[in-house]
This record gives sequence, C-alpha cells and structure tokens, in this order.
Amino acid sequence: MHRIFLVSPASCVGKRADLLLRERASFDLATRLRSPAGVPLGDVFAFLSGLYFRGKLAYARAFACPPARLPGVYVITTSRGLVLPEQPVRIDDLREFATVDLHAGNARYRTPLARDVAWVAERLRARAEIVLLGSVASAKYVDVLADLLGEQLRFPIDFVGRGDMSRGGLMLRCVRARTELAYVPLAGAPRHGARPPKLPRLPRTG
Repeated sequence: MHRIFLVSPASCVGKRADLLLRERASFDLATRLRSPAGVPLGDVFAFLSGLYFRGKLAYARAFACPPARLPGVYVITTSRGLVLPEQPVRIDDLREFATVDLHAGNARYRTPLARDVAWVAERLRARAEIVLLGSVASAKYVDVLADLLGEQLRFPIDFVGRGDMSRGGLMLRCVRARTELAYVPLAGAPRHGARPPKLPRLPRTG
C-alpha cells in the first residue's frame, strides 16, 4: 500500500527560535540561514524542535512508500501549506512562519494547507494512506485534514497519551529497529489516553 506522511511543524517562536533569528547569531546554521542558498526546512525545524522533529522526519523518511513521481514526506507549515523537508528556507521565511497563528480557524494557515492536501489526495489512489505525524489531541491539524481526507487519514495509535519527547524517542527507536508503528484511521479513534510507561534508554553507540 502506498503511504505518505504529513509531518507537523516546529514552533518558530521561543528560545531556540530567538537564538536562530538573532541578528548577531554567528553559528553555522544561523549563518547559512542568512545566505542566498538558505537551509533545508527539515534541518531548520530539527534545530528548533530537537528530538521530536528529528524523530518524525527520520521515521517518515524511513517508512514512506509513495507512488511514482510523488514525494513521500511533506512538512506542514503555518502559512505555506505543505512544504518538502528538502526545500531551502531563509530567515525571512522563518519570520513569516512565526507571525501566523497555527489554528484551524485561521485562514492564513488553513487555506494553503487545504489546497495542498487536496492536491496530494487527488494524486493518490483511494487505498493509499496519509499518515499524520503530529498531535491529534488538538484541533489544529485534525479539523483541517479530517474534512479533506476522511478515512484515508491515519495516525500512529501509539501516539495517544505520549508527549512530544516520548513520540520523538519512540520514532527514533522504530527507525533503528526497522519496525513500523501501527496506524489507525483518525475518524472514531481515541485521541486522548493515559500516559504510557517511559521508554527504555537507547543503548550507547560508538
């Protein structure tokens, strides 16, 4: 079965974003972000979010199974709909992302996302899965995606009850073990639950 992943974004506000967007920032990522070439969106969001986004992106890249001529991984953004993780972004792009409230009722967020999700859905067969790697406990993604995708929209059932760091760690373990999570249709599935036990520590490498 073909499978495409939609990866929720990193926040472009907060301490790590302030560090990256600071005018005098001179570390490598900040310098490249100010260059004409920019930096791949996935690299920037991995810096902003840390373990959670790294886990989502690594997992999506490991287990995506798209049809021919269609990417397997898309990143949700606050103002530009779906963007490929390899797409270069620059500092002005991040500043724009930071100004848009990620809320299902915000047209600046919802309209481009709905447009791009509809475009992807039109190019997939009915049996293909579109898996959301992001929070299903709130309406910010679910209310937009569920209306467009219905039963085609799925999510990892093991996300229920976990916080961001736990999800990230879980996905990195799955990549290492080459073991895929179980996906369930979002419609009718439990979106809240008890917190599961802590994950065991990963063994040291090297």
